[in-house]
Amino acid sequence: MRAGRGRGPGGKRGQDPRSPRAGAAVSVTAMDLTLHTSCLPHDDPRAAVAFYRDVLGFEVRGDVGHGRMRWVTVGPPGRPDTCLLLAPAAAGVGITEAERATVREMMAKGTYGWIGLATNDLDAVFGRLRAAGAEVVREPAAHACGGREGAVRDPAGNLVRIGEPGPHAGGQEGGHPCADPHCGRR
Repeated sequence: MRAGRGRGPGGKRGQDPRSPRAGAAVSVTAMDLTLHTSCLPHDDPRAAVAFYRDVLGFEVRGDVGHGRMRWVTVGPPGRPDTCLLLAPAAAGVGITEAERATVREMMAKGTYGWIGLATNDLDAVFGRLRAAGAEVVREPAAHACGGREGAVRDPAGNLVRIGEPGPHAGGQEGGHPCADPHCGRR
């Protein structure tokens, strides 16, 4: 038997002393992690910038590359800790042409990427989206948990879910099983 592994009380095998003890939960909160950047593909950087900057009101924080091979970072004004990277679809080393075609096909169907946004005035946001000619996938409607939500597609076909919290947003004692970020009963 190797050193460090032996039988504990009652003759049971013990854990390697270098690994976390049984029952010791590792906490992500204790690691002080936050979500900083999410990524969505684009197939036309100009259209992507026009949608996220001009229609949704995000600010452009970075723009590198040229032509269709541009990586554009956008985010909500006043929230430098939250970014959305708009990247060329299927750009990368080792991706085959068949895989690129699959990604493009999924983007065209709107099944490749999505993002969830939140607002306190869903009707105003959807008024602006409609005025800009955005493809509305789901009109704003009451959510089963108390909030409201609607969805549009960005120019690349990515689903953009936009929700408005309900009257109980901010959490309830005991938690709520709904995983929707716009739920009014969480």
